[in-house]
Amino acid sequence: MAIVLKQGKSATDTRDADRNVQETVRSIIEEISEKGEQAVRALSMKFDGWNPPSFRLDRQQIEETIARVPESVKRDILFAQEQVRRFAEHQRSAIRDLEVETLPGVVLGHKNIPVNSVGCYIPGGRYPMVASAHMSIVTAKVAGVKRVVACTPPSKGEIPAATVYAMAMAGADEIYILGGVQALVSMAVGTEFMEPVDMLVGPGNAYVAEAKRQLFGRVGIDLLAGPTEVLVIADETADPEMVACDLLGQAEHGPTSPAALITTSRELAEQTVREIERQLKTLPTAEIAGAAWRDYGTIILVDSLEEAVAEADKLAYEHVEVLTADPDYFLRNLTNYGALFLGPETNVAYGDKVIGTNHTLPTRGAARYTGGLWVGKFLKTCTYQKCTPEASVLIGEYGARLCEIEGFMGHREQALLRVRRYKQ
Repeated sequence: MAIVLKQGKSATDTRDADRNVQETVRSIIEEISEKGEQAVRALSMKFDGWNPPSFRLDRQQIEETIARVPESVKRDILFAQEQVRRFAEHQRSAIRDLEVETLPGVVLGHKNIPVNSVGCYIPGGRYPMVASAHMSIVTAKVAGVKRVVACTPPSKGEIPAATVYAMAMAGADEIYILGGVQALVSMAVGTEFMEPVDMLVGPGNAYVAEAKRQLFGRVGIDLLAGPTEVLVIADETADPEMVACDLLGQAEHGPTSPAALITTSRELAEQTVREIERQLKTLPTAEIAGAAWRDYGTIILVDSLEEAVAEADKLAYEHVEVLTADPDYFLRNLTNYGALFLGPETNVAYGDKVIGTNHTLPTRGAARYTGGLWVGKFLKTCTYQKCTPEASVLIGEYGARLCEIEGFMGHREQALLRVRRYKQ
């Protein structure tokens, strides 16, 4: 039987905050929809102190910005992008168009068609999320998206040079220094300075996630990403220092980021708590990570690996790291997770920044029904059909009777017209 040794805040504890975010976002969407660029500029000044002559960077500005990036940083960014691109290319090659003759003369198929235009949001705020450029823009381009718009906020009143370099090298067609909800709404609705896109992707804070939720329908979205989550599953073979390090490493994302430990070892749980306290004394981001662990940290003690799987699938966390004697047991048996990190040799930071898998992943239980951002998210699988005259008669006779069962007499007539036309 699972025993909760430490409990983080529940979803109900954040409901009031969520309502405030919803109202704020709703008003911003309405304001930009009505006033366009005027509203965008006012919001950009209010939230970022940013009001340039043009939010879009021209070629000269991009080149001047890139010139400020150290060569070592450029090499590291290009290395990371190559890993993301390589894995995305392998994923794309696994997605095949299909055409099959299901009955004599009946040909059915599907085509995987890239979305025409995508808006990629690259967060700034507390941390400039350079890696999000690789995850969204590179992946969209590998999928075949023709027009990729990329937005990122200014950093302390300046153009974030490393992020712009990453956006440019990833293949963005348009780069805007514009942040927050105003960026998402501009991309979705369009303004005087930006044509609207068909889809929005990328992580962000609670306001960005809520903007995507409210804009869904006008545009497509990848998924709704809340505060980042990490779950470590560990047994008695795990290193408490490593467990604590990996929990805090994700908790530093923000003070509402959940971090959980599921373990078969009470001793490991107790040692991990002591390690967290020790590491918080020297961690540069201890104020944030400490608050997240205090308010949203969870420890669950289980009797067996089977019970660990059951508890982990209930949580359905974004990142699941497995530090056990047999990590592949969880690869075989877990069903609800955004990304899985197997064994002590890998960790969530690798996935977040460089290894090649995508870091835009489901949170708040969404891993129960969706995976994260990948090449397939940018593709529309669209079906088609063809019939010979003889096959049209066969299908039409069945179709007419089935339409009549439902009372769709116009549908029935479509089928019967073909029967009359093509029957010998």
